[in-house]
Amino acid sequence: MGKIYNNFAELVGNTPLLELHKIRKSRQLRPRLLAKIEYLNPAGSIKDRTAWSIIREGERSGRLKPGDLLVDITSGNTGIGLAAVAASRGYRSKFYLRNIISPDKINILRQYGAEVVLIDNREFLEPNAIEDILARIQRENPGAFFTDQRGNPANPLIHLETTGPEIWRDTDGAVDILVGAVGTGGTISGTGRFLKERKPGVKVVVAEPTADSLPTKENPHAEGIEGVHKVTEVEEGRLPDNFDASVVDEVIAVNTADARATAQIFAREEGILAGTSAGSILHATLQLAERPENADKTFVIIVPDSGERYLSPPVALA
Repeated sequence: MGKIYNNFAELVGNTPLLELHKIRKSRQLRPRLLAKIEYLNPAGSIKDRTAWSIIREGERSGRLKPGDLLVDITSGNTGIGLAAVAASRGYRSKFYLRNIISPDKINILRQYGAEVVLIDNREFLEPNAIEDILARIQRENPGAFFTDQRGNPANPLIHLETTGPEIWRDTDGAVDILVGAVGTGGTISGTGRFLKERKPGVKVVVAEPTADSLPTKENPHAEGIEGVHKVTEVEEGRLPDNFDASVVDEVIAVNTADARATAQIFAREEGILAGTSAGSILHATLQLAERPENADKTFVIIVPDSGERYLSPPVALA
């Protein structure tokens, strides 16, 4: 703080850790609970890190040229980060989204000048859905720069370079348990890897949706936890390439109703308006914090984005 920054990229990262005193006290929990407030990144989510890393690498490699079009599939936050960085550096952007994404995220994307293509969620439930949609994207946008957030190694790399080191620095190496979720897999893989390299005893825990919080062919528009994907009992090929399952020690399932209710705990007890993904992560954390073996541990909880992106009721958009 206290300096003048020159561009969007300089504002990315170095987000604070907030100690959750009231949540700990109200539940008489012994562990120390620290929340990493990632919505304080310039475009409002942890995905700003991913976006900057992908675009930085594209520029360094020469694959990204002035005025190019950036394209990808997104659940919203990576697209928003990419759209913001693209706008700041003179690129165009276009994103393909499920039609059950929060309308707030879609409006934000359009504010950054991104073109939005909505896909009926039923298409994502078909065999080889991701491959078919990616083929469509490349067919409809010849010559565009495909950011490949699910498979681009620049995604986990930025968390290895920044998120993990920040947590290590700000806890003075006292972190014992990292709790997050998996969207593209970059955050948990890069951050978890860094922390385990510094302290092999660090435990990495992932919150995932329960089966009843996932869309099905019978109920394709079921309300899920945006940006939080299932990582257990998933068909081969449907997990993001960037997800490194070897860094994960435990997975805890959380349903959408509990994720939403727990996100309100952030707001009403700590003044932090967190998104539903953070609600799922906190819900898993509270279960872990009640275990006797974790009584003297220090938790770091990822808060990926703000609840402001989920104020409009989810609906299936045309």
